[in-house]
Amino acid sequence: MPRNSTRVVRVGTVVFGGGHPIVVQSMCATKTQDVAATAAQAEQLRQAGAGIVRIAVDSHKDADALREIRERTEANLSVDLQENYRLVTEVAPFVNKVRYNPGHLYHHQPQVPWQDKVRFIAEVAARYECALRVGVNCGSVDPAKRDKFPPEDKISPMLESAFEHCELLDRLGFTQYCVSLKDSDPRLVVELNRRFAAVRPDVPLHLGVTEAGMPPEGILKTRAALVPLLASGIGDTIRVSLTLPNERKHEEVLAGRQIVEDVLAGRVTVEPWIPGRLNIVSCPSCSRVENAAFVELAEKVRELTAYAADYPITIAVMGCRVNGPGETDDADLGLWCGPRYVNLKRGPISLGSFTYDEILPRLKQELDSLIAERGGASSGRVMTPAEGADASPLL
Repeated sequence: MPRNSTRVVRVGTVVFGGGHPIVVQSMCATKTQDVAATAAQAEQLRQAGAGIVRIAVDSHKDADALREIRERTEANLSVDLQENYRLVTEVAPFVNKVRYNPGHLYHHQPQVPWQDKVRFIAEVAARYECALRVGVNCGSVDPAKRDKFPPEDKISPMLESAFEHCELLDRLGFTQYCVSLKDSDPRLVVELNRRFAAVRPDVPLHLGVTEAGMPPEGILKTRAALVPLLASGIGDTIRVSLTLPNERKHEEVLAGRQIVEDVLAGRVTVEPWIPGRLNIVSCPSCSRVENAAFVELAEKVRELTAYAADYPITIAVMGCRVNGPGETDDADLGLWCGPRYVNLKRGPISLGSFTYDEILPRLKQELDSLIAERGGASSGRVMTPAEGADASPLL
């Protein structure tokens, strides 16, 4: 298999880039402060074949838990920083890699330039020999970049953000980093990573389809993006981001290993992902989920909306406030879950908050209304993909 000749990055006991084997990773879905459960799941993922295991840290208490988690697992640990970049000082001594999102650097201390925040993160990471991942995500793009381009251009803001952060890290002399460019649309994931690799072939890439959803659909979406990229030499680490209950979290790793094995064996024909049908986007279960009912709700949404399978409608189901508000904006109907209520949106417009018992009937009401507005009855008549969307396949 051809491989892009990227620089080498070390994360604990694994090395990727520079022609080294592709590393499969996953993320704990347990609450970080539940040390026993998180350490046990990290070990479960490691034993399933995860070279890197990511853990969310959103508070000082989460950071305090890392010390003991580190003592209880042999996994190479990565921490996912979101809004408080300064937590890097508390977590870096106990992990091998830190992921930050350029679009989230603005939430905490907005008066501090983002360049100073990245410099701070890089200095701490270098002190403790941690690698970095610049994680650019479709639903939380740097607002300064997003506003420069027309709304229909989702690719340019993400690429410009990634290039800008790479240039800064290079100027700082920090080279132990990789980049990820993720979207819930496999076609955009392919385009984003191909265009990035054409300009910066030296930077290792972490591949994935964000909010891929539930299996088997989530695996098919991920294969549609990752197989063509890996087969052309692009990608050094991967994750299959699936909505799963905690006890099945290791299935992400198994699916990722299967994708790598298939590409290595030359099995690079994938089932095309065709837009124009009902598309349920749901984020991978992680420790930020504010109510365990989120996973069950995602399953119920899939069952409830089965009658609309051939309508070109996207429904997003998000598990927390970090991803929920922004990453449901592009969906026709979006749900993001809090501890007691589910927030319902139609595009970027909020329709209110509903209990977990109330949300499904209201969702169906909005779905029927949307179908009727687009010229189809709520059930019975099948709308062809050509009536509402581009039906061209990815491959």
